[in-house]
Amino acid sequence: MYAFIIGILVFLPFLAGIGCFAVGRKNETGRDYLADGVVILEFLLTVLLFVRCAGIAAQQTDVWDCAVAGLSLPEVCGFGLSFEVDGFRLIYGSVAAFMWMMCTILSKEYFTHHENRNRFYLFLLLTLGATMGVFLSADLMTTFVFFEIMSFTSYVWVAQEENAPSLRAAETYLAVAVIGGLVMLMGIFLLYHQLGTLEIDSLYEAAKNCEEKGILDAAGACMLVGFGAKAGAFPLHIWLPKAHPVAPAPASALLSGILTKTGVYGMLLLSANLFLHDTSWGSLLLTLGVVTMFGGALLAVFSVDLKRTLACSSMSQIGFIMVGIGMQGLLGEENALAVHGTLLHMINHSMIKLVLFLAAGVIYMNTHALDLNKIRGYGRKKPLLKGIFLVGALAIAGIPMFGGYISKTLLHESIVEYGGGWLMKTVEYIFLFSGGLTVAYMTKLFTAIFVEQNESAEVQRQYDRQKNYMNRQSTFALAGSALVLLIWGLFPHSIMDKAAALGQSLMRLPEFGERVSYFSLKNLSGAVISIAIGAIVYIFVIRKFLMEKTEKGQTRYVNCWPSWWDVENLIYRPVLLRLLTFVCRLVFRILDSLVDTVVVVLRKSIYRDSPLPYELPEGNAVTVFLGRVLNWIRDLGNATWNRKHPVERDYVHYLAMRNAERKQSNIVIERSMSFALLLLCVGFTLTLFYLILW
Repeated sequence: MYAFIIGILVFLPFLAGIGCFAVGRKNETGRDYLADGVVILEFLLTVLLFVRCAGIAAQQTDVWDCAVAGLSLPEVCGFGLSFEVDGFRLIYGSVAAFMWMMCTILSKEYFTHHENRNRFYLFLLLTLGATMGVFLSADLMTTFVFFEIMSFTSYVWVAQEENAPSLRAAETYLAVAVIGGLVMLMGIFLLYHQLGTLEIDSLYEAAKNCEEKGILDAAGACMLVGFGAKAGAFPLHIWLPKAHPVAPAPASALLSGILTKTGVYGMLLLSANLFLHDTSWGSLLLTLGVVTMFGGALLAVFSVDLKRTLACSSMSQIGFIMVGIGMQGLLGEENALAVHGTLLHMINHSMIKLVLFLAAGVIYMNTHALDLNKIRGYGRKKPLLKGIFLVGALAIAGIPMFGGYISKTLLHESIVEYGGGWLMKTVEYIFLFSGGLTVAYMTKLFTAIFVEQNESAEVQRQYDRQKNYMNRQSTFALAGSALVLLIWGLFPHSIMDKAAALGQSLMRLPEFGERVSYFSLKNLSGAVISIAIGAIVYIFVIRKFLMEKTEKGQTRYVNCWPSWWDVENLIYRPVLLRLLTFVCRLVFRILDSLVDTVVVVLRKSIYRDSPLPYELPEGNAVTVFLGRVLNWIRDLGNATWNRKHPVERDYVHYLAMRNAERKQSNIVIERSMSFALLLLCVGFTLTLFYLILW
């Protein structure tokens, strides 16, 4: 029964997406109800499995193994596809299903005046199935297959509006996804060659007994590139701040809240199975996490676009999570704080971005703007929207009594527990400062939208008079998401700790560890320091330097971040892309001319061409003979029936030109075929060498 449910969770969205597309061509309302029904069913099924898994875990003395069931489809894609459900997978399956349900419900109103709605629903459900396939995968090949499907289907989200910014962002997103996927595939090949298995449950023992650690490190590095690209980790973060602002708000919520977590999920698999308690691996992830955490927060402070600010915030929060993964490696067997902080911050960030991006979607569908100066004051007279946004803002800022405070406290305490001298002290200071920047930019967003007035009095009056700014379905999606987030954070021991215990087995933590007193003065001090830093940055940096006065004496938000300081436009496109293009062009040119060069050399050396007894001025013997016959007929006609309109064409020259054109066309065709066959031959040769040597 449970294996059947797993199959439904993964494959039903694919079938339903095609069904919604077909129904939507005839009846858009029927399509909307069908999509709603599918995502609601997905959520109910994940809840059913979650309750079953929690029941198994409650009967055990530890939480090492609480798997429910698995599903295997042999001979599919060569290696077969396999799935399983355990605590962590069901937690994130449930989070994904809940977020898809709320986003799909809000999409009906959001896309009322949009084009290509049918296409969006198709790829919305296809991506749901692919995401479920990633989180429920039991081997790395299954993970990779659905990971790549997810990348291609979610590409359509970014390009949905089909304008210049969205198409460019989609181009960047797809390029990062494809390149990351290819590098990850190389890592999977190396790993399979070295360990002989890709089953996630078998990787740990196989890696522990592996003698060639260098190959294992290379495989892990390649796979980290692929997973890091999807997570939005530095330096592969370039797609994230650009994709979210141009994608529809429901898609942005899923891109930020769920799709980035598939990359984090991959990092956890590597850390817990290939590099468990490895300090070098932990140091690498900690370093990347610190840069990602601080860099994203800094970009968010400077941004004046609502969704771009939230996108940069996502980058920063992924950095917080990566810090937790790095601390798991550094702390070794005593890493309970880091494990729980990592898992809980993943969940917190997913739910927070669901609330914030859906709220941003409501603002956009009523104002058709995202610039803070244009939407300034929109929510002053909208208490429900203000309360919903405030719940998300307080949670992500790490304010006590909200979920973000709990997970950030655990991550901070894991850094403190490790110690490590001035280097770890620096990491701690950057952690707290990044938390302060989070407080600052969320204060900026909330103040601009819900406290300050618009610089145009007429626009502000229109905003204040607007009462019916979202329908009942959208209200349910936003208010329900905010309520779940609020309840989740209010009960850290009875809800959050139990969720951490249920999901910790993926990270190979056998025991829960000590119960943390979250609201002790020691733990509250970290939050107080970050809040103080945030207040200072907001008052003395944002209000003083990132705002300017207009001619009317009013203030406006300004983006002082240098426009040229863009990693993609500064490094990737002008340097790496051109270098890659040059190398590929050079290699292909060499391959294209290789056969012709060999033929010419042979003709000039071994097979010497025999010289012709004489050279015709043009054409060949056949064209010359036929041309002369036709010229004789032409002269005869000009003397008799064509005397009034004599023909001047020289048929010897005419047939010679036609013959030259034919030969040129044949040469082009032959070269194209030889080039294709040559590449095919090279591919077969490389494959043969791989099979023989490895």
